[in-house]
Amino acid sequence: MKRFPPDALRQIGREMFSTAGCTLEDAATVTDHLVDSSLAGHDSHGTLRMYEYIGQIAQGVFNPRGTPRIVQEKACTAVVDGDGAFGQIAAKFAMQLAMRKAGDYGFAAVGLRNTSHIGRVGAYPLLAAREGLIGLIFANAGRLGRQIAPYGGIDGKLSTNPIAFAAPRRDNAPILVDMTTSVTAEGKVRVAANQGKPLPTGWVIDYQGRPSTDPQAFVGDPPGAILPLGGVVAYKGYCLSFIVELLGGALSGQGCAAGEQIMKSNGVMINVYSIEHFTELDTYYRELEGLVEHIRTSRIDPDQGEILLPGDPEWRKTRERSENGIPIDQTTWTRIGDAARTLGLDPTPWDKLAVM
Repeated sequence: MKRFPPDALRQIGREMFSTAGCTLEDAATVTDHLVDSSLAGHDSHGTLRMYEYIGQIAQGVFNPRGTPRIVQEKACTAVVDGDGAFGQIAAKFAMQLAMRKAGDYGFAAVGLRNTSHIGRVGAYPLLAAREGLIGLIFANAGRLGRQIAPYGGIDGKLSTNPIAFAAPRRDNAPILVDMTTSVTAEGKVRVAANQGKPLPTGWVIDYQGRPSTDPQAFVGDPPGAILPLGGVVAYKGYCLSFIVELLGGALSGQGCAAGEQIMKSNGVMINVYSIEHFTELDTYYRELEGLVEHIRTSRIDPDQGEILLPGDPEWRKTRERSENGIPIDQTTWTRIGDAARTLGLDPTPWDKLAVM
Protein backbone atom coordinates (compact mmCIF):
# COMPACT_ATOMS: atom_id res chain seq x y z
CA MET A 1 0.00 0.00 0.00
CA LYS A 2 1.52 3.29 -1.12
CA ARG A 3 0.58 6.77 0.02
CA PHE A 4 0.65 9.77 -2.27
CA PRO A 5 0.36 13.50 -1.54
CA PRO A 6 -2.96 14.85 -2.87
CA ASP A 7 -1.19 17.29 -5.19
CA ALA A 8 0.81 14.43 -6.74
CA LEU A 9 -2.42 12.60 -7.59
CA ARG A 10 -3.89 15.82 -8.98
CA GLN A 11 -0.87 16.11 -11.26
CA ILE A 12 -1.25 12.50 -12.42
CA GLY A 13 -5.00 12.74 -13.02
CA ARG A 14 -4.80 16.00 -14.93
CA GLU A 15 -2.09 14.59 -17.17
CA MET A 16 -4.11 11.46 -17.89
CA PHE A 17 -7.46 13.13 -18.56
CA SER A 18 -6.05 15.94 -20.68
CA THR A 19 -4.15 13.37 -22.74
CA ALA A 20 -7.41 11.41 -23.09
CA GLY A 21 -9.05 14.41 -24.76
CA CYS A 22 -10.43 16.64 -21.98
CA THR A 23 -9.81 20.35 -21.89
CA LEU A 24 -7.34 21.37 -19.19
CA GLU A 25 -10.20 22.90 -17.20
CA ASP A 26 -12.34 19.76 -17.40
CA ALA A 27 -9.38 17.52 -16.61
CA ALA A 28 -8.79 19.59 -13.46
CA THR A 29 -12.47 19.44 -12.45
CA VAL A 30 -12.68 15.66 -12.80
CA THR A 31 -9.34 15.04 -11.11
CA ASP A 32 -10.07 17.38 -8.20
CA HIS A 33 -13.37 15.59 -7.62
CA LEU A 34 -11.69 12.17 -7.52
CA VAL A 35 -8.82 13.28 -5.29
CA ASP A 36 -11.17 15.12 -2.92
CA SER A 37 -13.31 11.98 -2.71
CA SER A 38 -10.30 9.89 -1.70
CA LEU A 39 -9.21 12.59 0.74
CA ALA A 40 -12.60 12.25 2.44
CA GLY A 41 -12.17 8.48 2.67
CA HIS A 42 -14.43 7.58 -0.24
CA ASP A 43 -11.87 5.63 -2.26
CA SER A 44 -14.73 3.86 -4.05
CA HIS A 45 -15.39 7.16 -5.83
CA GLY A 46 -11.81 8.42 -5.83
CA THR A 47 -8.57 7.15 -7.32
CA LEU A 48 -10.22 3.83 -8.20
CA ARG A 49 -12.14 5.69 -10.90
CA MET A 50 -9.05 7.10 -12.64
CA TYR A 51 -8.32 3.96 -14.63
CA GLU A 52 -12.02 3.14 -14.98
CA TYR A 53 -12.85 6.51 -16.56
CA ILE A 54 -9.92 6.29 -18.98
CA GLY A 55 -11.18 2.89 -20.12
CA GLN A 56 -14.70 4.22 -20.55
CA ILE A 57 -13.49 7.12 -22.69
CA ALA A 58 -11.89 4.54 -24.98
CA GLN A 59 -15.18 2.59 -25.04
CA GLY A 60 -17.13 5.72 -25.98
CA VAL A 61 -19.08 5.86 -22.69
CA PHE A 62 -17.81 9.40 -21.97
CA ASN A 63 -17.51 12.29 -24.39
CA PRO A 64 -14.41 14.09 -23.08
CA ARG A 65 -15.45 17.24 -24.95
CA GLY A 66 -19.16 17.11 -24.09
CA THR A 67 -20.86 20.40 -23.27
CA PRO A 68 -23.90 20.34 -20.93
CA ARG A 69 -26.88 22.42 -22.04
CA ILE A 70 -30.32 23.38 -20.74
CA VAL A 71 -33.06 21.64 -22.74
CA GLN A 72 -36.09 22.62 -20.67
CA GLU A 73 -36.47 25.54 -18.30
CA LYS A 74 -38.95 27.44 -16.18
CA ALA A 75 -38.47 29.84 -13.28
CA CYS A 76 -37.67 27.30 -10.57
CA THR A 77 -36.97 24.20 -12.64
CA ALA A 78 -34.80 22.99 -15.49
CA VAL A 79 -33.60 19.85 -17.22
CA VAL A 80 -29.98 19.64 -18.35
CA ASP A 81 -28.67 17.36 -21.08
CA GLY A 82 -25.08 16.45 -20.27
CA ASP A 83 -24.08 15.78 -23.90
CA GLY A 84 -22.39 12.60 -22.72
CA ALA A 85 -19.84 14.65 -20.78
CA PHE A 86 -18.06 13.54 -17.66
CA GLY A 87 -20.60 13.43 -14.85
CA GLN A 88 -18.50 15.77 -12.75
CA ILE A 89 -18.72 18.44 -15.45
CA ALA A 90 -22.45 18.04 -16.08
CA ALA A 91 -23.48 17.71 -12.43
CA LYS A 92 -21.48 20.79 -11.45
CA PHE A 93 -23.18 22.72 -14.26
CA ALA A 94 -26.61 21.53 -13.09
CA MET A 95 -25.89 22.31 -9.43
CA GLN A 96 -24.67 25.81 -10.22
CA LEU A 97 -27.81 26.41 -12.29
CA ALA A 98 -29.97 25.23 -9.36
CA MET A 99 -28.06 27.49 -6.98
CA ARG A 100 -28.68 30.54 -9.15
CA LYS A 101 -32.37 29.77 -9.44
CA ALA A 102 -32.73 29.14 -5.71
CA GLY A 103 -31.04 32.46 -5.02
CA ASP A 104 -33.67 34.18 -7.17
CA TYR A 105 -36.78 32.21 -6.21
CA GLY A 106 -36.01 30.45 -2.93
CA PHE A 107 -36.11 26.92 -4.33
CA ALA A 108 -34.98 25.14 -7.48
CA ALA A 109 -35.15 21.62 -8.89
CA VAL A 110 -32.88 20.67 -11.78
CA GLY A 111 -32.86 17.30 -13.52
CA LEU A 112 -29.78 15.97 -15.32
CA ARG A 113 -29.65 13.28 -18.00
CA ASN A 114 -27.37 11.99 -20.76
CA THR A 115 -24.26 12.23 -18.65
CA SER A 116 -21.87 9.70 -17.20
CA HIS A 117 -20.98 8.60 -13.69
CA ILE A 118 -21.18 11.77 -11.57
CA GLY A 119 -18.87 10.37 -8.88
CA ARG A 120 -19.38 11.09 -5.21
CA VAL A 121 -22.85 12.62 -4.96
CA GLY A 122 -22.05 14.42 -1.69
CA ALA A 123 -19.71 16.77 -3.54
CA TYR A 124 -22.59 18.62 -5.19
CA PRO A 125 -24.75 19.58 -2.19
CA LEU A 126 -21.49 20.75 -0.60
CA LEU A 127 -21.16 23.33 -3.39
CA ALA A 128 -24.49 24.76 -2.25
CA ALA A 129 -23.72 24.58 1.48
CA ARG A 130 -20.45 26.45 1.01
CA GLU A 131 -22.49 29.27 -0.54
CA GLY A 132 -24.95 29.37 2.38
CA LEU A 133 -27.62 27.25 0.64
CA ILE A 134 -29.08 23.82 1.40
CA GLY A 135 -28.55 21.14 -1.24
CA LEU A 136 -30.17 17.77 -1.84
CA ILE A 137 -29.46 15.29 -4.63
CA PHE A 138 -30.87 11.97 -5.84
CA ALA A 139 -28.99 9.85 -8.40
CA ASN A 140 -29.82 6.55 -10.06
CA ALA A 141 -27.84 4.71 -12.73
CA GLY A 142 -30.38 5.17 -15.50
CA ARG A 143 -31.02 1.90 -17.31
CA LEU A 144 -27.75 0.43 -16.05
CA GLY A 145 -28.58 -0.30 -12.41
CA ARG A 146 -28.57 -4.03 -11.67
CA GLN A 147 -26.46 -4.34 -8.51
CA ILE A 148 -28.91 -4.22 -5.61
CA ALA A 149 -31.45 -6.90 -4.75
CA PRO A 150 -34.96 -5.64 -3.99
CA TYR A 151 -36.28 -6.50 -0.55
CA GLY A 152 -37.54 -10.07 -0.77
CA GLY A 153 -35.47 -10.87 -3.89
CA ILE A 154 -31.98 -12.19 -4.57
CA ASP A 155 -31.22 -10.79 -8.05
CA GLY A 156 -29.66 -7.38 -8.66
CA LYS A 157 -32.41 -5.14 -10.04
CA LEU A 158 -31.61 -1.64 -8.75
CA SER A 159 -28.69 0.76 -8.56
CA THR A 160 -27.03 1.82 -5.30
CA ASN A 161 -29.22 4.95 -5.76
CA PRO A 162 -27.45 7.42 -3.47
CA ILE A 163 -28.95 10.42 -1.71
CA ALA A 164 -26.87 13.32 -0.42
CA PHE A 165 -27.70 16.43 1.59
CA ALA A 166 -25.60 19.35 2.82
CA ALA A 167 -26.45 22.35 4.98
CA PRO A 168 -24.25 25.25 6.06
CA ARG A 169 -23.07 26.04 9.58
CA ARG A 170 -22.00 29.53 10.52
CA ASP A 171 -18.50 28.79 11.85
CA ASN A 172 -17.97 25.09 11.17
CA ALA A 173 -17.81 22.63 8.31
CA PRO A 174 -21.21 21.93 6.75
CA ILE A 175 -23.53 19.16 7.83
CA LEU A 176 -23.15 16.43 5.21
CA VAL A 177 -25.21 13.30 4.62
CA ASP A 178 -23.84 11.17 1.77
CA MET A 179 -25.37 7.70 1.63
CA THR A 180 -26.38 4.92 -0.67
CA THR A 181 -29.80 3.35 -0.28
CA SER A 182 -27.95 0.01 -0.39
CA VAL A 183 -25.82 -1.35 2.45
CA THR A 184 -22.70 -0.13 0.64
CA ALA A 185 -21.55 1.43 -2.60
CA GLU A 186 -20.57 -0.95 -5.40
CA GLY A 187 -17.16 0.69 -5.57
CA LYS A 188 -16.42 -0.27 -1.96
CA VAL A 189 -16.89 -3.93 -2.84
CA ARG A 190 -14.46 -3.49 -5.72
CA VAL A 191 -11.98 -1.71 -3.44
CA ALA A 192 -12.11 -4.74 -1.12
CA ALA A 193 -11.62 -7.04 -4.11
CA ASN A 194 -8.57 -5.04 -5.23
CA GLN A 195 -7.13 -5.19 -1.71
CA GLY A 196 -7.92 -8.87 -1.24
CA LYS A 197 -9.93 -8.14 1.90
CA PRO A 198 -13.18 -9.79 3.09
CA LEU A 199 -16.41 -7.83 3.30
CA PRO A 200 -18.39 -7.23 6.48
CA THR A 201 -21.20 -9.68 7.07
CA GLY A 202 -24.49 -8.49 5.63
CA TRP A 203 -23.16 -6.58 2.64
CA VAL A 204 -23.61 -9.05 -0.24
CA ILE A 205 -25.19 -12.31 -1.27
CA ASP A 206 -23.91 -14.70 -3.93
CA TYR A 207 -25.79 -15.73 -7.07
CA GLN A 208 -27.73 -18.34 -5.08
CA GLY A 209 -28.84 -15.74 -2.52
CA ARG A 210 -26.48 -16.99 0.19
CA PRO A 211 -24.76 -14.45 2.50
CA SER A 212 -21.06 -14.05 1.74
CA THR A 213 -18.06 -12.01 2.88
CA ASP A 214 -16.10 -12.73 -0.33
CA PRO A 215 -16.06 -9.76 -2.77
CA GLN A 216 -15.89 -12.28 -5.63
CA ALA A 217 -19.38 -13.45 -4.70
CA PHE A 218 -20.56 -10.09 -6.03
CA VAL A 219 -18.02 -9.20 -8.73
CA GLY A 220 -17.63 -12.76 -10.09
CA ASP A 221 -19.57 -14.51 -12.84
CA PRO A 222 -22.45 -15.10 -12.33
CA PRO A 223 -22.65 -12.04 -10.12
CA GLY A 224 -24.36 -11.86 -6.75
CA ALA A 225 -26.06 -8.77 -5.37
CA ILE A 226 -25.58 -6.07 -2.75
CA LEU A 227 -28.34 -5.88 -0.15
CA PRO A 228 -30.58 -2.86 0.41
CA LEU A 229 -29.88 -0.62 3.40
CA GLY A 230 -31.47 -1.58 6.68
CA GLY A 231 -30.62 -5.12 7.75
CA VAL A 232 -33.77 -6.50 9.38
CA VAL A 233 -35.66 -3.44 8.10
CA ALA A 234 -34.12 -3.49 4.61
CA TYR A 235 -37.53 -2.70 3.14
CA LYS A 236 -36.80 0.90 4.22
CA GLY A 237 -33.67 1.08 2.08
CA TYR A 238 -35.55 -0.58 -0.76
CA CYS A 239 -38.32 2.02 -0.52
CA LEU A 240 -35.78 4.87 -0.51
CA SER A 241 -34.17 3.33 -3.58
CA PHE A 242 -37.54 3.29 -5.31
CA ILE A 243 -37.92 7.02 -4.60
CA VAL A 244 -34.52 7.70 -6.18
CA GLU A 245 -35.48 5.72 -9.28
CA LEU A 246 -38.49 7.97 -9.82
CA LEU A 247 -36.89 11.31 -8.93
CA GLY A 248 -33.46 10.71 -10.42
CA GLY A 249 -34.46 8.42 -13.25
CA ALA A 250 -38.02 9.09 -14.37
CA LEU A 251 -38.20 12.87 -13.83
CA SER A 252 -34.77 13.58 -15.32
CA GLY A 253 -35.62 11.62 -18.46
CA GLN A 254 -32.60 9.32 -18.07
CA GLY A 255 -34.84 6.37 -17.23
CA CYS A 256 -35.21 3.79 -14.49
CA ALA A 257 -33.45 0.46 -13.92
CA ALA A 258 -35.58 -1.52 -16.35
CA GLY A 259 -35.44 -2.61 -19.96
CA GLU A 260 -32.25 -2.94 -22.00
CA GLN A 261 -29.13 -2.03 -20.04
CA ILE A 262 -27.50 1.12 -21.41
CA MET A 263 -24.05 2.22 -20.21
CA LYS A 264 -24.80 5.93 -20.00
CA SER A 265 -25.74 7.14 -16.54
CA ASN A 266 -26.63 8.77 -14.12
CA GLY A 267 -30.16 10.11 -13.82
CA VAL A 268 -30.04 13.00 -11.37
CA MET A 269 -32.43 15.32 -9.54
CA ILE A 270 -30.99 18.28 -7.66
CA ASN A 271 -32.90 20.42 -5.15
CA VAL A 272 -31.54 23.65 -3.67
CA TYR A 273 -33.12 25.79 -0.95
CA SER A 274 -32.29 29.40 -0.12
CA ILE A 275 -32.56 29.68 3.65
CA GLU A 276 -33.47 33.37 3.68
CA HIS A 277 -36.55 32.71 1.56
CA PHE A 278 -37.94 30.56 4.38
CA THR A 279 -36.58 31.93 7.65
CA GLU A 280 -34.10 34.44 9.03
CA LEU A 281 -30.50 33.33 8.76
CA ASP A 282 -29.90 33.95 12.47
CA THR A 283 -32.93 31.80 13.29
CA TYR A 284 -31.66 28.98 11.09
CA TYR A 285 -28.17 29.00 12.57
CA ARG A 286 -29.53 29.25 16.11
CA GLU A 287 -31.80 26.25 15.55
CA LEU A 288 -29.05 24.21 13.93
CA GLU A 289 -26.50 24.86 16.68
CA GLY A 290 -29.16 24.26 19.31
CA LEU A 291 -29.84 20.87 17.74
CA VAL A 292 -26.12 20.06 17.71
CA GLU A 293 -25.75 20.91 21.40
CA HIS A 294 -28.90 19.01 22.28
CA ILE A 295 -27.61 15.88 20.53
CA ARG A 296 -24.29 16.13 22.33
CA THR A 297 -25.96 16.07 25.75
CA SER A 298 -26.66 12.35 25.22
CA ARG A 299 -24.70 9.86 27.31
CA ILE A 300 -21.97 8.21 25.24
CA ASP A 301 -22.22 4.63 24.06
CA PRO A 302 -18.91 3.13 25.26
CA ASP A 303 -18.72 0.95 22.16
CA GLN A 304 -18.76 4.08 19.98
CA GLY A 305 -16.83 6.42 22.26
CA GLU A 306 -18.25 9.69 20.90
CA ILE A 307 -21.10 11.33 19.05
CA LEU A 308 -20.29 12.48 15.53
CA LEU A 309 -22.30 14.86 13.36
CA PRO A 310 -23.13 13.93 9.77
CA GLY A 311 -19.98 14.77 7.81
CA ASP A 312 -17.54 14.58 10.73
CA PRO A 313 -15.92 11.32 9.51
CA GLU A 314 -15.20 12.94 6.13
CA TRP A 315 -13.70 16.09 7.64
CA ARG A 316 -11.47 14.03 9.94
CA LYS A 317 -10.32 11.75 7.17
CA THR A 318 -9.57 14.75 4.95
CA ARG A 319 -7.30 16.25 7.61
CA GLU A 320 -5.49 12.95 8.20
CA ARG A 321 -4.93 12.17 4.53
CA SER A 322 -3.92 15.74 3.73
CA GLU A 323 -1.08 15.30 6.23
CA ASN A 324 -0.14 11.65 5.61
CA GLY A 325 -1.06 11.08 1.99
CA ILE A 326 -3.81 9.11 0.22
CA PRO A 327 -3.34 5.31 0.35
CA ILE A 328 -3.60 3.37 -2.92
CA ASP A 329 -3.47 -0.43 -3.01
CA GLN A 330 -1.15 -2.14 -5.47
CA THR A 331 -3.92 -3.46 -7.72
CA THR A 332 -5.42 0.01 -8.17
CA TRP A 333 -1.98 1.58 -8.69
CA THR A 334 -1.06 -1.02 -11.32
CA ARG A 335 -4.31 -0.41 -13.18
CA ILE A 336 -3.74 3.36 -13.13
CA GLY A 337 -0.34 2.74 -14.68
CA ASP A 338 -1.82 0.41 -17.30
CA ALA A 339 -4.43 3.03 -18.22
CA ALA A 340 -1.70 5.67 -18.55
CA ARG A 341 0.25 3.44 -20.94
CA THR A 342 -2.81 3.09 -23.20
CA LEU A 343 -2.59 6.89 -23.56
CA GLY A 344 1.09 6.77 -24.48
CA LEU A 345 2.22 8.05 -21.08
CA ASP A 346 5.08 6.61 -19.04
CA PRO A 347 3.90 6.19 -15.43
CA THR A 348 7.27 4.92 -14.15
CA PRO A 349 8.34 8.30 -12.63
CA TRP A 350 5.08 8.49 -10.68
CA ASP A 351 6.29 5.85 -8.24
CA LYS A 352 8.79 8.37 -6.89
CA LEU A 353 5.92 10.66 -5.85
CA ALA A 354 4.85 8.26 -3.08
CA VAL A 355 5.58 9.46 0.44
CA MET A 356 5.60 5.92 1.92
